[in-house]
Amino acid sequence: MKISTLVIALALLASGCATKNDMQLAQQDIEELKSRLINAEKNISQVTVEAREITEKSSREAIKNLDTLRKGTADMQANLDTMRVDVQGMAGRVEDLVLAAKKPFEDITLLKEDTSKAVASMEQRLKKLEASLDESNTKIAAIAKALEPPPNPDNNYKLALETLRAGEVGKSRDMFTAFIEQFPTHKLIPNAKYWIGESYYLEKNYEQAIVEFQNVIKEFPGKEKTSAAMLKQALSFRELGDVKSAKFLLKELIDKFPKSEEAPTAKEALHQLK
Repeated sequence: MKISTLVIALALLASGCATKNDMQLAQQDIEELKSRLINAEKNISQVTVEAREITEKSSREAIKNLDTLRKGTADMQANLDTMRVDVQGMAGRVEDLVLAAKKPFEDITLLKEDTSKAVASMEQRLKKLEASLDESNTKIAAIAKALEPPPNPDNNYKLALETLRAGEVGKSRDMFTAFIEQFPTHKLIPNAKYWIGESYYLEKNYEQAIVEFQNVIKEFPGKEKTSAAMLKQALSFRELGDVKSAKFLLKELIDKFPKSEEAPTAKEALHQLK
């Protein structure tokens, strides 16, 4: 909308020089705004059609087009917001024209009536457009959620372990914790809890490491990571200067799991403590 035209018309009216041409220019601005609304309606209809088409296409192609569709709806929302401001501005400026006029014109009265009707109509259409746009956004969100791959616990566990080995200890601990919360019955839960203890051990937070390793020993006796948890718990006690507890755990590990991978390391550590 050509705001400068309205400003000029306002100035002319204020000086008592308003003409029918000024009114025609204001009406042209209204027609331009109507045209923009029509285009917006067409665009939103197109988005609705595209959203429907995406549901019928393959997942790969749908994912490729989804971001473009999202951007289009965001742009249209911005255009609608701009047009709402323009409609309100048009109503206010026409009122200013009427108040500022020094000579009564029948055209002014007619323009005011036409503008009031046009503004009311356009506001109704804007509400409908925004409702349609909200509906399209809801459909797009639903499509995006449907296209998301299902969570893969094995991949999540593997990624957390790789993160730990890469040296991002705190981050990996958060990932293992999330894994446990999301898949509480998974077979790798004992391993995940063991690696949480390991993360504290690597940070030299031996007190907390002992607690975490004890959870593994208590909750999963005889599982794959039980002997490993006992070894690291013993080493944690050793680091804290509690030799007695360290020896006890090392002996218990050797007695209960003599064929485990940790048994030779436990024997060597026990020998060093004598």
